[in-house]
Amino acid sequence: MSNFSIFMLYIFVYRIIIILGCDYMFLKQSKSHNRIYLSFVQGYRDEYGKIKHRTIKKIGYLDELEKQFDNPIEHFKNIAQEKNNNEIIEYTIKNLNTKTIDENVSSKNLGYIVLKKIYKELQIDNFLSNEQKKLKIKYDLNKIFELLIFSRILFPASKNETFNNKDVFFEKFDFSLKDLYRSLDYFNGFKDNILKLIWDNTKDKYNRDTSISYYDTTNYYFEISYNDEDLIDENGTILEKGYRKKGPSKEHRKTPIISMGLLMDKIGIPLSYDLFPGNESEKLQMRPALNSTKAKYGIERTIIVADRGQNTSDNLVFIAGKNDDDHTNHDGYVYGQSIIGADKEFKTWAISQDGFINDYVYDEDGNLVTYKERIEDENGKLLRYEEKPVIFKHKSRVYAKKVKIKKDNKRKVNFTIYQKQMIYYSKQYADRQKHERENAVKKAKDLIENPGKYTQAASYGCTKYINNIRFDEETGEIPKGLELSLKLDKIKEEEKFDGYYSIVTSEKNLSDKEIRDIYKGLWKIEESFKITKSNLETRPVYVWTKEHIEAHFLTCFISLVIIRLLEYKTNRKYSTRKMIDSLKKFNSINIEHDIYLQNFYNDIINDFEKIFDISLSRKYLTLSEIKKNLNF
Repeated sequence: MSNFSIFMLYIFVYRIIIILGCDYMFLKQSKSHNRIYLSFVQGYRDEYGKIKHRTIKKIGYLDELEKQFDNPIEHFKNIAQEKNNNEIIEYTIKNLNTKTIDENVSSKNLGYIVLKKIYKELQIDNFLSNEQKKLKIKYDLNKIFELLIFSRILFPASKNETFNNKDVFFEKFDFSLKDLYRSLDYFNGFKDNILKLIWDNTKDKYNRDTSISYYDTTNYYFEISYNDEDLIDENGTILEKGYRKKGPSKEHRKTPIISMGLLMDKIGIPLSYDLFPGNESEKLQMRPALNSTKAKYGIERTIIVADRGQNTSDNLVFIAGKNDDDHTNHDGYVYGQSIIGADKEFKTWAISQDGFINDYVYDEDGNLVTYKERIEDENGKLLRYEEKPVIFKHKSRVYAKKVKIKKDNKRKVNFTIYQKQMIYYSKQYADRQKHERENAVKKAKDLIENPGKYTQAASYGCTKYINNIRFDEETGEIPKGLELSLKLDKIKEEEKFDGYYSIVTSEKNLSDKEIRDIYKGLWKIEESFKITKSNLETRPVYVWTKEHIEAHFLTCFISLVIIRLLEYKTNRKYSTRKMIDSLKKFNSINIEHDIYLQNFYNDIINDFEKIFDISLSRKYLTLSEIKKNLNF
């Protein structure tokens, strides 16, 4: 060790002793017979206040210790440091009652440390750092992306508000608001590479299974009143479609929307997504999304599962082709099927009692599944609830279905496909349909009697049971003088199909139960949309350029992936809301020198500590320990 290093070490020890008023141990290296000897030395003040040192433990010669340890110096330095840290913390705790914490020191969120662990696991930080080297920019793309992701999960807000709240995190994010907005253009360009990166870094680690894929669509609204214009050339050809267009909103809003198609793997982790204008049909989006995802990720065959909104002749033929015994080199599908909207032959077969099988339903542990049936008197008054076994009433057939598919934008090509069609009946489903229809009919009757009370928005859910109903395009009100009446035939027709549900599939060898269980997995993708709209507050969308809109949804998608990976790691033990709330509450405040107080702990934090092997349970942490956890 050089004289200068020894001098600096003495200065460091002296400062610690002055600060703490207690002894401080360090590793000393001294020469003896041309060999280096290690020992633990302690600094202290004598009775006159003069700094002195004493050897408290002799360790041994370095060359001999190297036979026992890979790096003896580093090993024993760590031992000394750990002892000192413990003494510092012990000293600080003992003196907390005599010191006042500075009221100007705000707490900093440390819960994002868990999110950062997964973020780094996905290697997004390395990707952005490498891409930045190719660009002539001074701001840190990765730091901006981290802020957008962590804030979207823990403190969702607009880009402007996210920037203003960046100091809520323990780390410093040093860039301007302009830098943040400029970076969105780059993030948009990185979308495909980042999605592929996530797939590459999760497919094996998380045992991702694409033998079955789930697809669904939703839309998100903007707080504007006008549509985006399409970019058109001098010949009237559309060069680029505007995204924000008025269309059939899932939330029944009249403002412009943008639509998203989401593809998810069997275990519930999102695979990819695509955006399309809000006025375009969702039925046309699944095919290109499936094609591009399979090509990018090297997926050979998948069974695509979707609700009946995607069940079109063109989609069925595109996915599975003819699907007879001679044509098996294709993907598969499991789709919901509307019974009321089907042809006469299918509807007759569906509700005919011939061929139905009644099976008891058992849970994963082999226990009989039951439900409580409401027992009423003749006036509808509740008498009691009776526990009844859940019965899976079902039947199926393999059927040669004749369809027409489009060619040259006209539906004129006849085609025969082979599919398994399954019908099942549920008493609980029948009761729910009956209850919902009775409420809608009650509302329809009131509208017919009092049309002035209702607007188009207020009458949602009941208009399908009313003849001659229409609304003023500007005001949304019901014009006066309309002859309104109930659609009694429609109500009677619907009653016949209460409780019946149909699923169709290309997989002719699947059992009815397997078909139903696969289709039930759609709840995972529906829940994913719910998470984006509630927990992540993806809408309303405040950015307006196409590039910035794309970048916004990229950060929302990655946030969703991180949440789903957290659920996977915890064996889905906790809800999304509970995990996020726990991470939001896990804050740290500086109480003395480099000692920080962690003010929250629960079972969720305890599990995260074990899963990620980071120190979260200790009430007091040093700055160096926090930095080690954050890996910066």
